[in-house]
Amino acid sequence: MTIILKNKDTLVFDDFYFKCSIGKNGFRKSKREGDLKTPKGNFNIDCLYYRSDRIKKPVTKLKIIAIKKNMGWCNDTNNKKKYNRIIKVSKKVKHEKMYRSDHKYDLLIPIKYNFEKPIPGKGSAIFLHLTKNYRSTAGCIALSQNDFLILLKLINRKTKIKII
Repeated sequence: MTIILKNKDTLVFDDFYFKCSIGKNGFRKSKREGDLKTPKGNFNIDCLYYRSDRIKKPVTKLKIIAIKKNMGWCNDTNNKKKYNRIIKVSKKVKHEKMYRSDHKYDLLIPIKYNFEKPIPGKGSAIFLHLTKNYRSTAGCIALSQNDFLILLKLINRKTKIKII
């Protein structure tokens, strides 16, 4: 089964329609780091990351990883080896914090955009994550916590996402 992002505010899976938000500058086939666009294409999804100090372990068929304080996602275009990967936080490597004070990353699933042999500068840290207000994202797709939990029960490791 495939999750389909039909437009800038509707995510569809099977018979379920979810309100969502996307990158501030819309969609783009050829994404670049920092362009605030959501990449177009067909992608696999990764495992579920969650804040175990805030949320009970969700029900899902995805692999589940608890987010720790020292976790980050490398967005450093000068670090080819770690770019677009989960890392241990370091002052030497630019990164997106995974352990945030807001609740956006209490639940998140990396979308495997620029994932296999990532090209620095092509875009990193593209996630399905949480929102409370549906404001535009930096390129991710954001859902309410309730909708995210419903989606988690429906998807599995073979689920793909199609962003059109």
